[in-house]
Amino acid sequence: MRYRQLCTPAYRAALTLGLSLFTGFANLPNRSATASELRETPIVKVINAARESIVNIQGEKTVAQDDGTHAQGEPYRRVNGMGTGVVIDARGYLLTNHHVVDGVRRINVALADKRNFTATVIARDPQTDLAILKIDSKDPLPVISIGTSSDLMLGESVIAVGNAYGYDHTATRGIVSALHRSVQVSDIQNYDDLIQTDASINPGNSGGPLMNIDGEMVGIVVAVRAGAQGIGFAIPVDKAMAVAAEMLNPQSLGVAWHGVEAKHLAGKSPGFVVERLAESSPAASAGLEPGDTVLSVDGEAVKRPLDFERALLGRRAGEEVKVQVDRNGESKELALTLATLPGGMPVDSDPVWGLLGLKLKPIPSKQFQQYRSRYRGGLTVLEVRPDGPAAKQGIRRGDVLVGMHVWETISLNDVSYVLNRDDFADLDPLKFYILRDNETLFGHMTVSRRLQK
Repeated sequence: MRYRQLCTPAYRAALTLGLSLFTGFANLPNRSATASELRETPIVKVINAARESIVNIQGEKTVAQDDGTHAQGEPYRRVNGMGTGVVIDARGYLLTNHHVVDGVRRINVALADKRNFTATVIARDPQTDLAILKIDSKDPLPVISIGTSSDLMLGESVIAVGNAYGYDHTATRGIVSALHRSVQVSDIQNYDDLIQTDASINPGNSGGPLMNIDGEMVGIVVAVRAGAQGIGFAIPVDKAMAVAAEMLNPQSLGVAWHGVEAKHLAGKSPGFVVERLAESSPAASAGLEPGDTVLSVDGEAVKRPLDFERALLGRRAGEEVKVQVDRNGESKELALTLATLPGGMPVDSDPVWGLLGLKLKPIPSKQFQQYRSRYRGGLTVLEVRPDGPAAKQGIRRGDVLVGMHVWETISLNDVSYVLNRDDFADLDPLKFYILRDNETLFGHMTVSRRLQK
C-alpha cells in the first residue's frame, strides 16, 4: 500500500527531474587537473610570469675585520655574498645593486632553470648603488616586465622575489608603506627617494624586483632596516631605468657617440622625448630636434631611454640606424650615424681617452721635482672629455695624475697596465690621485670596459 502511494504521478515526475539534474552535473567538464581560478590568484600569476627573468647572484669577497681580531691575525677575511638581479636585455644584460658585486672577484649567476654563468661587470654607479652585469647565454633570456613608479599608490599590493638568505626565488608580498623615503645606511651611503614596503626583505634580496599586481617591476630592492620588522626599501624603477640607460650609453661605455639627451615620459606613454642635443652631435646632424618623441630604432619599439640605448648595444662608430620619431603628430624616419667620441679620437686607438676621458702627457723627471711630492712622477692632464668619467669627478686640465689604485702613474704604460689588467672590473670604481696647487687629491672614477661586438 505504501509503495503504491509513493509511486504517484507527482513522485515519478520529481524523480525524473532529479535524475536529469544529476546526469547534467555528471557531464560537466572535469577541471580538477588544473589549478582552479580561485587558486590561481593575480599574485600566483605575477610570480610565475617573472620567475624566469630573475637571477640569483653568488660571490666571494674580501672585507676588513671589524671585530678587533685583526690585531692577532689577518686584517681581512673572506665572506660569501649573495644577491639578486633582473634580466633587462635578452642578450644577457642584468641589473642589480652595486653593493652586491662590489669587491667580488668571481660573480656567479644562476638562472631559474638551474643554468650557471660567470658574469662580467659592464658598468656600475656606486652613488645610486646600481650595476649592470653581462652573461653569455646561447639562448635569448626572458626580460622582466618594466612598469613605472610614477603612479604608485600608498597601500597598493607589491611582491618581492629574491635570493633571501640563499633561498633562491623566495617570494614575499606586502603593500607600499610609504614613498620618497631618504635612508642613511652607512657613513658613505645614502639613498634618496626610496619606496618603503612591508614585504619581507632579507639579506640576498638586494638587486631583486619589487613588482605590482600587474606583474610589472616598479622598484629594485636595495635595503632593509636592521633590527626592524616589515620595513624594506626599493629604488623606484623610473630612477633605476634612467641610471641604467646612462650606464649603457655607448659614450659612457667608450664605444661611440650619438648626442641624445632624453627625458622619459611618466606613465605608460609610448616613446621618450628628446630633451636636448649635444652641439654638433650625430643626432643633431641626423635632424633630430628637442621635443621629438622617439618611437623606434631600426624597427624596434622603444618606450624609455633604456630601450634606445639597448638598441645601440654592440654598434660601433660609423654604423647607421633608422630612428622613427613623432614630431607634432607627424611621423618621420631619420638616419642616425654613430660617430667617434668628441675630440675625434677613435676609441680603439686610445683606450685612455675612450675609458677615462683623458689625454695625458708624461712629465720629465727633472720638471716633476718642482712639485716636491712623495710621488716619483706623473702625467699632465692635457684635455678632459666632457661627460667622461674623469670630468664627472672634477678632474681638469693642468692636473697631474700621479696614481691609480695602488700603482704610480709615471708613464702612459703605467696607465695602460692598470686598464688592461684581468681583474680590472674589481678595481671599479677606480681610485685615482692627482696633484693640484701643491695638494694631493683623490677620488673614485666609475670606469666601464668597452662592449665587445
